Amino acid sequence: MTDNSALGRRYLELLEARDWDAWVRLLDEDVVYDMPQTRELVIGRTSFLEFNQTYPGEWHLTAKVVIADDARAVVWFDWRMGEESGESQTFLEITDGRITRVTDFWPEACEPPERAVPVERY
Repeated sequence: MTDNSALGRRYLELLEARDWDAWVRLLDEDVVYDMPQTRELVIGRTSFLEFNQTYPGEWHLTAKVVIADDARAVVWFDWRMGEESGESQTFLEITDGRITRVTDFWPEACEPPERAVPVERY
């Protein structure tokens, strides 16, 4: 397992555990989060942290497969929220051991849920 593979798995495990202090340390200060299906963009570690801390619903994530190279990691995972469940992928770009970009691919396009924090739409 490469270091980036371990980083990808840890990213998801800490997100699932809601261990925000440890999770945020994996992120670059200027991390960019992109969710193409909802056309949402979140820029910056503080905004991305708040985005996840306030995400509505009781969601759960379980890593299935992690693949990585020197600059990226891909985490294929199962998700569950209430009665709904499925599979998704998170693509992480990594520089100097920190996650600089996160792109989440969910099963299909959808409108985002109402949130307590503002996000940029494109």
